[in-house]
Amino acid sequence: MYTVDLNELDMGELSYADHAAIQIMANFPFYAATGNQSSAVVYFEIAPGRSLGRHTDSAEEIVLILSGTVEASLGDETGRLSTGQAVLIPAMVPHGVRNIGDETARCVGFFAAATVNSTFDQPVLPFGTQHIGTPTA
Repeated sequence: MYTVDLNELDMGELSYADHAAIQIMANFPFYAATGNQSSAVVYFEIAPGRSLGRHTDSAEEIVLILSGTVEASLGDETGRLSTGQAVLIPAMVPHGVRNIGDETARCVGFFAAATVNSTFDQPVLPFGTQHIGTPTA
C-alpha cells in the first residue's frame, strides 16, 4: 500500500520571475511514477496574498480546499472557495487560484490522468519554461 502524509511532503517552490505575487509550494505525491494508472494528485499551499499562475492542464482536475479561502478563476468566471469546498476544472480550460484569506491555503488537486502536462502564461521558476507537468521519476 502506497501512502502519503501531506504534512511531511518535501515541497518545491514555483513562481514567476517578474510577478512576485505568483508563488506556491507544491508536490505531486501520486502520479504515474508512483504506480498510478489513471489518476494523479497535486498538493499545494498558497501563502496569503500569493497566487498559482494562470495555466491549462491536459487532464480534468478537481481542486479541494483543505484550509483557507481562495478565489479561483476558470475561463472568464471567478468564485470564492473556502475550507471543504471543491471546484471542477475541465481539461485545457485556463484557470488559476489566489489566496484571499489571512492563512495559508492548503489545496489538493485530483487529476483524471496519471501524467499531467500544464502550460502556464509565463515561464515557471525554477524550471524556466511555461510547460511543466508530473515528474518523470
